[in-house]
Amino acid sequence: MAFATGVVLVLAAMTLGAFAGVALTTGLADDSFLSHAVPEDGRSSLVIGGIGVGGLTGLLLPLILMGLVQGTERKPRRRLRPTEAFRNTLALLAFDVYLLLVSAIAAQLGRFLPEGLTTLLSVFAIGFTWMPLALIPWERFGLTDAGARLGAAGDSDSHGPG
Repeated sequence: MAFATGVVLVLAAMTLGAFAGVALTTGLADDSFLSHAVPEDGRSSLVIGGIGVGGLTGLLLPLILMGLVQGTERKPRRRLRPTEAFRNTLALLAFDVYLLLVSAIAAQLGRFLPEGLTTLLSVFAIGFTWMPLALIPWERFGLTDAGARLGAAGDSDSHGPG
């Protein structure tokens, strides 16, 4: 029951985060200082970046917060310490800024290409530019993945192979 409730809450946070990201980036493209820097045909690139930023933040922030209270007194090693949670939150914020910068750069394609082609290229640019970041050994910086924190990997008490 607790697992199902957690899944529903995380999915709701992810969906609401994506909608909030779209609202934020649409506002940036239309009503802010960026409105002059974003061409009309590149506006959808910022919206795509907003979906990624909001969805990712809505997914990972609840997981980080759940990591603070996860476990029991017998197995507290699975819990995130407040400093680890803060570091993971800062890393998430840095990644969000990175995605917004990539989407603002991809929006500049709208100066040369029609809107449909700009949108198509932006999906690939924003969707795949984070892949080199996935190759960085984050464990060396004290930033571990959410799967290891939730017991999916790296847990000696798990029932998987090894």
